Amino acid sequence: MTAWAADTVLAARGLVKRFGGITATDDVTLELKRGARHALIGPNGAGKTTLINLLTGVLEPSAGSISLLGQDISRMAPHQRVQRGLVRTFQINQLFNAMTPLQTLAMAVAQRRGQGARWWKPLGSGRGDIARRCDELLQQFHLADVMHQRTELLAYGKRRLLEIAIALACEPSVLLLDEPVAGVPAGQREELLQTVAALPAEVSVLLIEHDMDLVFSFASRMTVMVNGAVLTEGDPASIANDPRVRAVYLGQGDASAAIGARHG
Repeated sequence: MTAWAADTVLAARGLVKRFGGITATDDVTLELKRGARHALIGPNGAGKTTLINLLTGVLEPSAGSISLLGQDISRMAPHQRVQRGLVRTFQINQLFNAMTPLQTLAMAVAQRRGQGARWWKPLGSGRGDIARRCDELLQQFHLADVMHQRTELLAYGKRRLLEIAIALACEPSVLLLDEPVAGVPAGQREELLQTVAALPAEVSVLLIEHDMDLVFSFASRMTVMVNGAVLTEGDPASIANDPRVRAVYLGQGDASAAIGARHG
C-alpha cells in the first residue's frame, strides 16, 4: 500500500474499470493536494467521466483503490463519500424546479447539519445558523436577487451557480466540478467564472472542463487523459508546451487553438 503525502486529500491508485471487454480507465493514478486547483482534461472518450464516477462511487472499480483524507473509500456508497467531504456537481443540472434557491439551500445546509426535518424553520424565523449560512451562500453565489424565484424560472447561468452553492453547502473538503460552464450562454458566463475563481481556498477542487480558457485561468495543475489512461500531468505551462498534448487536441477546435495560443 502506497503512503501518500500528508497534504494529499484525494488519491486514486491504479484505477481500472472494465465494461466487458472494454477498458474505460486503465491504471489511472491521480493525487489531489490540499487546496488544489487541479484540472482534468482530455478529448471526448478519454475516460474523464468514468474516472469521476469511480471517485464518487457511482461506479465500482475493477481494480485499484481510492482514498479520501487517508481513508480507503473504494467500496463506499456515494452518499457516504459526500458525508466524508467528497462532493460533485454535474454536467446537467439536478435541481428541484419547484423550489426557490433559498429553500433549496436551506434544505442542503440543514441536511448537512443533521437537521433535515426542520430545514423550513429558519425560513420563517429568519434566525439561526442555517439562515445565516444560507444568506452567506446566496450572497457569495450572486443569488440574493433571485432567492425567492422558482428554480425552473432562473436563467441557466444562475442555475449553475445554485448547483455549486448546493455543493458548498455540503461543506466539502474536495469539490469535483463537472463542466460548470457547459451550456451557459456567453452573456452569463463571466459571473460564473468569477465565482469559480473565488471558491474557498480550503476546498480542494478537481475541475473537469472542455473550456480551455477556464482551465488555464483556474488550474495550477493539470492531468491529461487519453484513451482511458493518463497521458501526462504538470503545471499549465508544461501542459501547453507538451507536443503530445497538442497532438491529441489537433483538430479539436477551441481546445487546440487555446493550447496553441499558450504554446506560442
